[in-house]
Amino acid sequence: MKLDLASIIGVIVAVGFILLGNAMEGGHVLAILQPTAAMIVFGGTLGAVMINFPMDVVIRSAKGFTDIFLDKKPDNGATLSEIVRLAQMTRKEGILALEPEAQKIEDPFFKKGLLMVVDGVDSKTMQETLELDLTEMEEHGEAVAKLYEAGGGFSPTIGIIGAVLGLIHVMSNLSDVAKVGEGIAVAFVATIYGVAAANIFLLPAAGKLKIKHHHFMVGKEMIMHGVLALQQGQNPKLIQDRLSVYVHDHKGEGHAHGDGKGPTLKAAA
Repeated sequence: MKLDLASIIGVIVAVGFILLGNAMEGGHVLAILQPTAAMIVFGGTLGAVMINFPMDVVIRSAKGFTDIFLDKKPDNGATLSEIVRLAQMTRKEGILALEPEAQKIEDPFFKKGLLMVVDGVDSKTMQETLELDLTEMEEHGEAVAKLYEAGGGFSPTIGIIGAVLGLIHVMSNLSDVAKVGEGIAVAFVATIYGVAAANIFLLPAAGKLKIKHHHFMVGKEMIMHGVLALQQGQNPKLIQDRLSVYVHDHKGEGHAHGDGKGPTLKAAA
């Protein structure tokens, strides 16, 4: 599994330049390392997103954390080649030749489509069924990105709560004037944590997950149109020409159509 260097380098660059700028202004790293502020901001943000989202989404988001730093792009080129191979086989040996091939397919969506072809399901029913699956996968993947996006909205406000709590503590100990300035500085560390967490990680992570999920959905849409073409007995060369848009779009990172969204369900219809 390849690493997503853009995500890793991005975090290092963002944090590194912020700390460098702080050092150039005479600040010290230890001055912004406050465990209590971190506990308030990160714990409070976690609690807020758990209130906002069902537990299954929270668990999937925790498991999907590594997806931000791993490059899991689907190999649409290999999938297209497999579809074309199956189309050639079907023309030579008939639809039933797909059944043993379907058992070898690891992708559940691809396998389901092929078995529907073997079972003689009509095109309309196949398309409606597969589109329902696509809709469910779309919502399933977007929920994870939305959780990180929501966290990016909550954390700055919770950072302000942490700062206010710190100021309350400072104001309740005004008798020690020498420590008032230091206490105020520490209080505002929570605000830094909240704003930094949102803008350096949570919101960018949500954007990255949306892009990766789009790539995933592009591959599934190509599979749907591929199995429909198999069901209709289309020419393998025609299938390759029509579905190649999905491969080209993926290589162009979703910008082949100029709107950043890539193919839609109607792209190869």
